Amino acid sequence: MSRAARIILRPQPSHITESLPMAKAGAPASQDRSAKMAALLGLVMAAALLLGGCGEPPWNNPYPEHQAGENILYGAFTERPKHLDPVRSYSSNEYSFIAQIYEPPLQYHFLKRPYTLVPLTAEAVPEPTHLDAEGNLLPPGADPSRIAVTEYLIRIQPGILYQPHPAFAIDAEGTYRYHDLSPERVARLNKLSDLPEAGTRELTAEDYVYQIKRLAAPWLHSPIAGLMGEHILGFKDYSKRLEEAAPQPVNGERPFFDLRQLDFPGVEVVDRYSYKVRIQGRYPQFVYWLAMPFFAPMPWEAEALTNQAGMAENNITLDWYPVGTGPFMLTENNPNLRMVLARNPNFHGEAYPSEGMPGDREAGLLDDAGKPLPFIDRAVYSLEKESIPYWNKFLQGYYDTSGISSDAFDQAVKFDAAGEAGLTADMQAKGIQLSTAVQTSIWYMGFNMEDDVVGGDSERARLLRRAISIAVDFGEFISIFANGRGVQGQGPLPPGIFGHREGEAGINPYVFDWAHGRPQRKPVEEARALLAQAGYRDGRDPATGRPLSIYYEAMDAGPDGKARLHWMRQQFAKLGVELIVRATDYNRFQPKMREGTGPVSMWGWNADYPDPENFFFLLYGPNRKIDGGENAANYSNPELDRLFEEMKNMPDGPERQAVIDRMTEIVRRDAPWSFGFYPESFSLHHQWIGNVKPNLMANNTLKYISLEPGIREEMRAAWNPPVLWPIGAIVAVLAVGALPAIVIARRRERSAAL
Repeated sequence: MSRAARIILRPQPSHITESLPMAKAGAPASQDRSAKMAALLGLVMAAALLLGGCGEPPWNNPYPEHQAGENILYGAFTERPKHLDPVRSYSSNEYSFIAQIYEPPLQYHFLKRPYTLVPLTAEAVPEPTHLDAEGNLLPPGADPSRIAVTEYLIRIQPGILYQPHPAFAIDAEGTYRYHDLSPERVARLNKLSDLPEAGTRELTAEDYVYQIKRLAAPWLHSPIAGLMGEHILGFKDYSKRLEEAAPQPVNGERPFFDLRQLDFPGVEVVDRYSYKVRIQGRYPQFVYWLAMPFFAPMPWEAEALTNQAGMAENNITLDWYPVGTGPFMLTENNPNLRMVLARNPNFHGEAYPSEGMPGDREAGLLDDAGKPLPFIDRAVYSLEKESIPYWNKFLQGYYDTSGISSDAFDQAVKFDAAGEAGLTADMQAKGIQLSTAVQTSIWYMGFNMEDDVVGGDSERARLLRRAISIAVDFGEFISIFANGRGVQGQGPLPPGIFGHREGEAGINPYVFDWAHGRPQRKPVEEARALLAQAGYRDGRDPATGRPLSIYYEAMDAGPDGKARLHWMRQQFAKLGVELIVRATDYNRFQPKMREGTGPVSMWGWNADYPDPENFFFLLYGPNRKIDGGENAANYSNPELDRLFEEMKNMPDGPERQAVIDRMTEIVRRDAPWSFGFYPESFSLHHQWIGNVKPNLMANNTLKYISLEPGIREEMRAAWNPPVLWPIGAIVAVLAVGALPAIVIARRRERSAAL
């Protein structure tokens, strides 16, 4: 019992009012009431504050408020990039980043079609010179058999600087600050920015030579080392010399080895701004490789910094921290959350193209002609593993561009009566725009020419392959599984590659007819007739009388692949042929193809460069898969091989077109492939994004994109209004819930007063 309570119980004179003790005695009930009233008042005030914030940025904005209105592009990536070192990177998701940072000597013109090479850091696209076996210069048009070596002289522009980077930091004595760190210092490093000082230097020809030497370094495992070994003079020998001369790994890390120590006959520094690359014989396609990150410059200082002991353990490597001369540099690499590219303050500058193709000016693609690049200050890419959140954030305006998943396709795209793709009314109302382009790629169904049933050069096997090619309706496949995003293949060359023919002249007459101004697949009755001519009437094997069985090797083992595999079985069933599917993952699929054990399979190819050689070499006999090449069908035709050797070194023109036409006819007749389809890319972008034109060869297109942040902020606010009624409902519920407590408290107060 409290002291105040004891005072209350004492008898008191009637004229004395014990107000103070009485107030103390009532404190618990009064405080309870006050607390509830304060809480209720706090809720009301909070609601008022929320209601007063309607003019602020959307509450669900995933980005910091201070970024509102800034010149930042927002996008997403769905898969963590594995390699950011240009010597190893060979995937599109990696090129999305490194192609904005590294600058090879050449690039593709952003607007021109067909794809055209133009200088990037080089002063001009190099012209080849030819030498004979004695090293004498050959005149133009010399007999190709006399050409022993082809030389490319590349001259780069002076005055180009690298991005700020610790590898270039030097002290007052001119010594590199971070090239000889102690083990204790390295152990304390968590990220590259823990080395606070940064420097730069001028790009030189030696940096390009150093990178080509890195391609030959066996410990770097460049994916194009094998191919370059066939073309760059002395490449294989130099690789062996490096293996012998370089120090061996210590605790799993290879110490820095300065590749400048060993000369390489295939590449030579001429002077500070010039270097030569020497090719064995002729390889005209080499010039295309000079537009790929593989041939971007690499300063030796970067390897000297990152190859110190302990750096790899702390993830401070060139695979994690690229260093280049391009318009952007990677300022944040957190592949489990976010990747950020920021404007390179040392960028040498470049102007937006001043010429393009017919229609480009009308489409606004030349409005920025001559203006300095890049147009944006930063690009922020967030990790989105699931397609639905990615899509929803795009619709909210939080991502500026987006692809279209199968789940969202019907919401975004509709086809008219002529089969042309357009946007739905909802997308148009938001001002969203659609860009489409047929990719320089092909998906094909290949027949293993080593197989006893579908392979071989007999008429029986050719008729069987043609029958299957008619029966497997890739037009239906495109409609069902690709949402109409593709064009049925008519030959090995997709649109955009020299030699591809459009219209009636370009159809495969063994599979299609030309009707009503478009190709039309031959009826399945013709396929059955061909099958009967091959000796398989009604799809039955004449030797056993049972349905013909064909094995299908599929890299479609996941749950999503069941529908596609069921569809493929149905296509063969049209002919009465039993398709036995052997599904596996891609890692197990590849050795089966190398061993030549799969009779039928599906595979695809993306162009490395826009030349027909890059597709026909997939059908070149000496390049068979079982011999270590990329000819997955193991196809060999002496005439085609001879024509390929002739065609690959020819310049584009009528003569080369005639050779390609003949090669295409041979492949259509022999049918080692059913030409599947050329995929078509569909991409969306918001109205505030400018200078969007699909370029399927160029990877460094971020610098051309422009945006209007003010429009974006307006649209985000309009599309993401706050939904306030749940807050009001919660406040009302709390208020109603508090009323009984207030009533009880007041009753206690009255009772105590009495």
